Amino acid sequence: MRRFIGIVIAVLMVGAMAGCGSDSGSVPVVVTSTAPSTPSGAPDLAAGQEIARDIDVPWGMAFLPDGGVLISERDTGRILRVVPGRAPQRVYEVPGVVARGEGGLLGLAVAADYAETRYVYAYFTAADDNRIVRFRLDGQPEVIFDGIAKAEYHNGGRIAFGPDGMLYVGTGDAGQGSRSQDPANPNGKILRLTPDGAAAPDNPTPGSPVYSLGHRNVQGLAWDRQGRLFAAEFGQNAFDEINLIEPGRNYGWPIVEGNGGTDRGFIEPQVIWKPSEASPSGIAIAGDTLYVAALRGERLWTVPLHDGTLGTPQSRLPDLGRLRTVVIAPDGALWLTTSNTDGRGDVRAGDDRVIRFPAR
Repeated sequence: MRRFIGIVIAVLMVGAMAGCGSDSGSVPVVVTSTAPSTPSGAPDLAAGQEIARDIDVPWGMAFLPDGGVLISERDTGRILRVVPGRAPQRVYEVPGVVARGEGGLLGLAVAADYAETRYVYAYFTAADDNRIVRFRLDGQPEVIFDGIAKAEYHNGGRIAFGPDGMLYVGTGDAGQGSRSQDPANPNGKILRLTPDGAAAPDNPTPGSPVYSLGHRNVQGLAWDRQGRLFAAEFGQNAFDEINLIEPGRNYGWPIVEGNGGTDRGFIEPQVIWKPSEASPSGIAIAGDTLYVAALRGERLWTVPLHDGTLGTPQSRLPDLGRLRTVVIAPDGALWLTTSNTDGRGDVRAGDDRVIRFPAR
């Protein structure tokens, strides 16, 4: 097995923990405890701690108020609850998930008022479309938004609550770029919804869920301290992008990929890469740094952030394989998931993993 650079596996507890949790068998096990974090510190990328392993294509990640973490498995439809030092527990299975290609159980979000409502949100691929449901972990799901076209590729799938309390949704073009330029089509967009799934009342176009358009496949959403939204975008053959999202603006796909669209009214990306270097999925922001999980690029990119402008990316963590999701925890730690079991990676013993980097 390849050695992890900078990953410290403190305690191997596979045998001790194999019988813990509500379900045994294929449920992955915790392999280490964690060090404390300082919320105001930057994540220490040289002090990684493996939290869980043998997860089946981990995709979405969301933190619960009690410190637990929910993680979705793309191909099984299961949601696991992960707590450092304990075996992951299977707490829910979303019914109707049809996992094929890049589709399946994708993004997760926890309601801002979870303590009162107990709502969890999930984006998934069903028999006829991609859709968003909400549910309590002891209840049945309620469809709050559907009709997002599905395909083998470009299903989008990231969902997150913004600082304004609205639910933001990254969708893909489902293989047809023309959808991205159609303001009446939810594909190839960033959508902005109320927690009930309606179009947010102050969206750019009244009654429309569309917040921005001209996207190919959005899988990363993150806000800086001033509430500015950044999004990760899969390119086709030329350029992947990180964009600063402005309401009602058009980001050019499929007319433009990368730079060069300002003379046609499109917004220029903040950062571009060759797809072989990135294929960016999840993103997160801590302080003055944007973190980008790269799939095909098989690394974590760190990008300086200053007053809404991104600087030159730096490559980190090159020995974990494909990276899907990166999230900053309430205590300032950075959590990420690998994605080597998604059909495109080189699977090694223990994949896929959840790794935590405490804040200094």
